[in-house]
Amino acid sequence: MGSRVSREDFEWVYTDQPHADRRREILAKYPEIKSLMKPDPNLIWIIIMMFLTQLAAFYIVKDLDWKWVIFGAYVFGSCINHSMTLAIHEISHNAAFGNCKAMWNRWFGMFANLPIGIPYSISFKRYHMDHHRYLGADGVDVDIPTDFEGWFFCTTFRKFIWVILQPLFYAFRPLFINPKPITYLEVINIVAQVTFDILIYYFLGIKSLVYMLAASLLGLGLHPISGHFIAEHYMFLKGHETYSYYGPLNLFTFNVGYHNEHHDFPNIPGKSLPLVRKIAAEYYDNLPHYNSWIKVLYDFVMDDTISPYSRMKRHQKGEMVLE
Repeated sequence: MGSRVSREDFEWVYTDQPHADRRREILAKYPEIKSLMKPDPNLIWIIIMMFLTQLAAFYIVKDLDWKWVIFGAYVFGSCINHSMTLAIHEISHNAAFGNCKAMWNRWFGMFANLPIGIPYSISFKRYHMDHHRYLGADGVDVDIPTDFEGWFFCTTFRKFIWVILQPLFYAFRPLFINPKPITYLEVINIVAQVTFDILIYYFLGIKSLVYMLAASLLGLGLHPISGHFIAEHYMFLKGHETYSYYGPLNLFTFNVGYHNEHHDFPNIPGKSLPLVRKIAAEYYDNLPHYNSWIKVLYDFVMDDTISPYSRMKRHQKGEMVLE
């Protein structure tokens, strides 16, 4: 193992972002990629089926022993709920109904949010657009851990705890880094979600409610799919801030693993990102990438040179337009 990492090792000033440059080059060479910039109607039906699947699970677990409720939440419910968060990620890019029906995407995002149990769809949209526009921007991109996270979670054991608590850090970090005034859509999101949670408790009982919330917390923490949180932008190799993953879990995550491709073309649905890689293979095949999110989690926890500090951090110049 090498020496422990510090924020200064990963703090440089960049005046441009590599994704914008690569996007321009690829579109100039392969203009046919523009034809992929359209909504994915299949996303709507997939999300509805996932919602109905979780409703069935809520009903099944209501009379089970507690040990099976938690077991089911981790083994099955966590996969569905984490997948649903990535469906909401797709919806935040208007992939369900297209840009011309932006509000339809917002309402549908609230619907997809329901089986997760915690209202966040509208807020995620606002902050995620900042992540794309100002990747790594200090004080703007809330995907970057706070200095406290980097300072405290710096040992093997503490990083292991940090991975488990990831959903809590993602939930509360925006309040410290870049708080935004609440909007009426966020209020509606909260009211709709709380109402749904109450209905689940009233009609199915406490075990179904616990299953729903546990599935989200466990699925977004120490879980194989959660490897994508670290795989996407943590700098295991200096100079490379975005990494793709080409393993089988893309089947359950709307191809979020194709992350270089996604940041290059955020208006192309996940379904078409493998085709982007195929068309512009010379731009992607030689970039460092992963084939296992589980290995990413293991390496992050065990490697002393990697910590929450290991992110590219930019000091933006000029005016920024925030959501």
